[in-house]
Amino acid sequence: MKMGFLSWYLKMLDVRPLLTKSVSAGVIYGVADLTTQIMTMEASGSLSLIRTFRIAMFGLLILGPAQHVWFNYLGKILPKRDMITTLKKLIVGQIFYGPSCTAVFFTYNASLQGESVGEIALRLKRDLLPTLTGGLMYWPVCDFFTYKIVPVHLQPLMNSSFSFLWTIYLTYMASLAKASET
Repeated sequence: MKMGFLSWYLKMLDVRPLLTKSVSAGVIYGVADLTTQIMTMEASGSLSLIRTFRIAMFGLLILGPAQHVWFNYLGKILPKRDMITTLKKLIVGQIFYGPSCTAVFFTYNASLQGESVGEIALRLKRDLLPTLTGGLMYWPVCDFFTYKIVPVHLQPLMNSSFSFLWTIYLTYMASLAKASET
């Protein structure tokens, strides 16, 4: 019996949920970074595969596991999908999950680029609040859809899918030259 990709993926979510969600996040983050580089590359520029690898590893090693834990936890403590419960999940995510993931992303990326603790602090001071403010225009709509309609086991994939566009924005923000901090 031939199994299509979707059937295989859903089976992998049952058999190896953490690994499947982590690999999915890694692939989406890597492709988003490549997309960002292509969109912002000058004519004589070249792709930074090290940067793409770094971003993909964030998805694989940090974001994928974080999504797995977060969405399962919210699904257990707030199992309903009615309007009030959906809004509770959305608010909790906007207060805790989103800011934490964004701060960890900036810190991870900057530290792997060789920035000092002081430089990372300056980057967070400069970029975190504007990024989170920008996220308020995007993530509540994505989260509402995810929490209200998507089953818990597929929520990390939906979140990663929405993250594709967001990651283009994040990797652009994270790649801003240190010189602009002055």
